[in-house]
Amino acid sequence: MSDWSTADIPDQSGRRFVVTGANSGLGAETAKALAAKGAQVVLACRNTGKADAVATQIGSAATVAELDLADLDSVRRFADAFTGADVLVNNAGVMAVPLRRTADGFEMQIGTNHLGHFALTALILDRISDRVVTLSSGVHQIGRIDLGDLNWELRRYRRWQAYGDSKMADLMFGKELAARLSASGSSTTSMIAHPGYAATELQGRSENFTDTFMRLMNTLPVAQSAAAGALPTLYAATSPDATNGTFYGPTKLFGMHGAPGRSGYNKRADDVAVRKGLWELSEKLTGTPFGI
Repeated sequence: MSDWSTADIPDQSGRRFVVTGANSGLGAETAKALAAKGAQVVLACRNTGKADAVATQIGSAATVAELDLADLDSVRRFADAFTGADVLVNNAGVMAVPLRRTADGFEMQIGTNHLGHFALTALILDRISDRVVTLSSGVHQIGRIDLGDLNWELRRYRRWQAYGDSKMADLMFGKELAARLSASGSSTTSMIAHPGYAATELQGRSENFTDTFMRLMNTLPVAQSAAAGALPTLYAATSPDATNGTFYGPTKLFGMHGAPGRSGYNKRADDVAVRKGLWELSEKLTGTPFGI
């Protein structure tokens, strides 16, 4: 796995992938790489205009479907029309934005990055035949799940902490989903991935001094391309060697660069009691029980 690249993606002819947030950045690069290997890809995006432009680049292998993860009605509409796929890639996200709320009143980062994907996966899991890949981040390291105030209604809002929390929630969700799928005897698996440091449109949305810092970081050698950042996702989504419940990321420069491999993570993600509490709270908040 030390030099794994898109050249190592197995032939994906006859397989169908759903990639959320595939209108730019990591999602667009993931969709392009999958289509280049013969897959049919569904670009599930809020911004369908930008997604159409990516689909045009890909060609007939790509279709666009509207999906706004910050609106559970949109998630349900997508699920109602969904006919099935081999792989779901929960890629879409927002990072370190000012305090905003989703259509359902959730804090925007936990609502989009975690709760929207939680609901989506719950609603279509019975039509995913192979695997689910959920995107986390190295910033999960600062994440702490506050089950008493998941949506930042009581605490003073801190945008980077909220982002870290949402990415810890993604990691916990992917791991808990893997455990529950295994316990149920399902052949479907759940993996988690992170891109390291990839220069994408995700940066620069904080509306404070950190935007200038992030723009500078994106010009330095520490930042890899979106295509390189998509490699851990592609490995988790396509490799026959990817294993249930495993976290994949870049293997060089403290997990910020390089070919994909198993990634270290904050062991808070292994707290089964918190994972179960997050799962149950997510079911309650979104009104989408999994049944596993």
